[in-house]
Amino acid sequence: MDQITELFKHLINPQWIIDHGGIYLLLLIIFAETGLFVGFFLPGDSLLFVAGIYGEKLSESFFNMPFVVIMLLIAIAGVLGNMVGFWFGRKSGPLLFARKDTLLFKKKYLYQAKEFYDKHGGGAVFLARFLPIVRTFAPIVAGIVQMESKKFMLYNIVGSFSWVFSMMLAGHYLDKMFPGLKEHLELIIIIIILITTLPVLIKLFFGKTKHPEHLHHEDSKKPTDTTVS
Repeated sequence: MDQITELFKHLINPQWIIDHGGIYLLLLIIFAETGLFVGFFLPGDSLLFVAGIYGEKLSESFFNMPFVVIMLLIAIAGVLGNMVGFWFGRKSGPLLFARKDTLLFKKKYLYQAKEFYDKHGGGAVFLARFLPIVRTFAPIVAGIVQMESKKFMLYNIVGSFSWVFSMMLAGHYLDKMFPGLKEHLELIIIIIILITTLPVLIKLFFGKTKHPEHLHHEDSKKPTDTTVS
């Protein structure tokens, strides 16, 4: 149990991930957080920001590839993660609404993502990239409601590249402007986590989430063809 707790602490520590796993672990985490419901707790935003700060180190550890190539690879990992989530939603998504809560799966997160999707439509796939927890479940919900594949891929690609490039470039150039930035990483990570997760947490704990039976009742009123064009 202590080993699992220690591993969890490492997985939510962007600096540890950069130092010990490099580009490979970074790609795996971004892939998991953007499409696998077990990855909702991973630190996507702060991880990308810190990766931007350590851009030169990542490039050196990966065959001296240019920093832009590193960003491209990470963005592609985000695209692939969403594709897996979308496929999973299409194939077995409805079963998730009947699934019982576990340590790594909370049904309320799925309903929050569904409400977010209902409100913003296809743009939710893009907007969700910048919202922790929601970005994990948004592609799954898009698959559940049978969103058109081409439309999903457009929002998926644009969203992933916008998210990855904005976060990593912010870390990269702020580090250039303020060379002492690395000395305050813990504070920076805490600030990023608060900024990105606070609105989501407020919605989760204080917002009015529709009950499963309410959502089911609303869905029964909709036409049987739920394809989003």
